[in-house]
Formats: sequence, structure tokens, C-alpha cells
Amino acid sequence: MTSPARPAVEIIEEGMREGMQIESAGISVAAKVDLLDALSATGLRHIVVGSFVSPRWVPQMAAIEEILAKFAPNPAVSYTALALNAQGAQRRAAFVPPLAPPDGYGRSMVHLCDVFVQRNTARTAADEVAALPQTVRDAAEAGTTEAIVAVNAAWGSNWLGEFTEQQRTECIERQMDAWSAGGVTTTGIYLGDPMSWNTPRAVRSQAREIVRRWPSVTTVHLHLHDGRGAALPSAYAALCELDQRHKLIIDASVGGMGGCPYCGNGRATKMIPTEDLVHFLEGEGIDTGVDLAALIEAAHLAERVVGHELYGHVSQAGPRPGPDALYPMDMPLVETIEQAQHFRLGPRVYAGAPAPWKAPIHSAARDAVEKTIQPEETP
Repeated sequence: MTSPARPAVEIIEEGMREGMQIESAGISVAAKVDLLDALSATGLRHIVVGSFVSPRWVPQMAAIEEILAKFAPNPAVSYTALALNAQGAQRRAAFVPPLAPPDGYGRSMVHLCDVFVQRNTARTAADEVAALPQTVRDAAEAGTTEAIVAVNAAWGSNWLGEFTEQQRTECIERQMDAWSAGGVTTTGIYLGDPMSWNTPRAVRSQAREIVRRWPSVTTVHLHLHDGRGAALPSAYAALCELDQRHKLIIDASVGGMGGCPYCGNGRATKMIPTEDLVHFLEGEGIDTGVDLAALIEAAHLAERVVGHELYGHVSQAGPRPGPDALYPMDMPLVETIEQAQHFRLGPRVYAGAPAPWKAPIHSAARDAVEKTIQPEETP
């Protein structure tokens, strides 16, 4: 998944966690297992299966143990799950495998928005800072040598407004200093944006500053919500600032579903649709290893599972057709989303639509294209 002078790119699929946590709690275990199995067969290499959190506050995650007991793990996929406290981590540990074991990194997180962190985890940002020394001591005693520091609500807050690059830098450095004091090197930075305040300009500037200021950092992890439509261009801005020394991790969600009930935007928060991200990266010459056709089918399955239309573009309009899949020139008028599905379901979906062409459409340019894909005749 690399290109010359570009970072390696890793996609983390968040539909089963970030997506499902904002959807109906009444979705059946069987439907969730079907979707997880479909995602597992797409070529995605990292899938977050859910969260070990209180079913009282997040009832959508109440059956995570049952899902993990019933799905069919793909050995080529790394499965992970979120845990926010010791009790959740203990529940999670009982499912290793199929969940991946701990990766050995130390981790710390500080929110720039003191309102959001209280709404989301019943802690304050000051609590997070105060916990840093103990977090570092515990990790160092366990033999940890590398750490990932995280800034959440990194670009702005629906309650406090925009945050500056200086605030992000100070938050990163405070955590890096704590890890350094414990003899641990920070090699990764996670930037979360639960309230969709990212912009390409701000993300580009932050990525450039990371490269300039912290040469030990080789991994940048972006969790960008798309409520205001800037997440994919913002991720691209970071991609353009990093190089072959780095790995860029981008969180995405099948169909773009996602959102936090504590941020004030609900399902409108969304995420980068995984199928759009894959299509985009492939168009940039970055091999994702993902079967886009299978991923598009998973996106349509996700719509059936949640019971409403999702937010992806490629799953609705189809990928750019290759020379052996160009549209028929005499196809009738295509007006609806349902008719547009001819790229995956065939011409039956637009059967009976008006076709006002009085004569067959002919194109010498199309003839030339078709000639290039004709198999050579064997003598």
C-alpha cells in the first residue's frame, strides 16, 4: 500500500463500532454478524468489531460478546475492539483471539474540549492530564518502549469553538514529555475529531508541523468525522504532507455511517465512507488490497441492516468504469438511485425507462477503446 515518496496507508474499518453505536439498538445479532462477515471478506485488514462499554448507556453494544462468538474470523484480518475502562478491558481480554492481542504500544489521550470529554466519559481533561504519570509508570514497568499520544476533539468543539495548532502542539508535547520522562519514545500521534471540525488547511498544517517538529513520530492516525463534508479532503491533505518514512492510518466506516450521541450531531456526524476512501486511494495510485466490488456489496448490505440509505458515493454511482465495463451508449435515461445501480445489478434495473434516441448512438472514440480490449486472434 505504498507509492514513491508517499506514506504507507492503513485503513481501519469502523462500521461495526462507530457506525453501529449510533444506529438502532434493535438491530439483530444475526444481521450484525452477516455484515461483519461480509466486511471480513473484502480484503480490509483491520476491522473494529465494537466496544466493550456499558449497555446502559450504549445499548447498541450490549451483544458484542455474542457477535464475537458467532462471526467467522478471517485469519488475514486484525480484529480489535474499544474499551474505555479496566472493566471493559477485562471483558475484551476474554476474546483474544479472535481479537488481536495488545500491540505493545503505550497510549495516552487528552481532549481539548473539556465539555465533550465529560459528556462522553464522565471525566475532565484535567483528569486525563493528572492520570498521565501513572499511565506512563504502568506501561514502563510492563516493558513498553514506544507510545502513541492522542489529542481528541483536536480541531474544534461544538461548545467551545475552534482550537488552534498551538493548543494541539502543547497537548501533544505535554504527553510526549511524560512518556519521555518514563524512558518511552513517542512514535505515533492520533488526532481525533468527533465533532467534524477538520478542514484540509488545518489538517495539512498540523501534518506538516508533525513532520518538522517530531522526527521520532512515524505514524499519524486520523479519526475524522464528516458531518461538514471535509473529512476525505482533509485526509488527503495529510497524505500529501507525509512521505515514505511515515504510515498514515485513516479510520473509515462502510457507507459512511457513524456518529457520537454525545457530540450534538448524531448520525449527521458520519465518517469517511470506506468504499469512497478505497476508490479515492486507488485513483491516487495507492494499492489498498481491497476488493472494491465486494466492499460496495457490503455497503448495500449495511443499508439493509440499518434500514435506511447511507452516505457513500461510490456505492451509489459506482466506481469509474474501466475499459471493459463502460456503459452501453444506447442505455435509456437513468434518473433514480435505483436505476443507477445498473453498474452492479445489470440493465434490468432501468428496464422500461424512456429512451428518446431515434437512431443508434455511434462513437469512433468508443470503437477505438473497444478495439484495445479485444483479445488477439490466435493464428
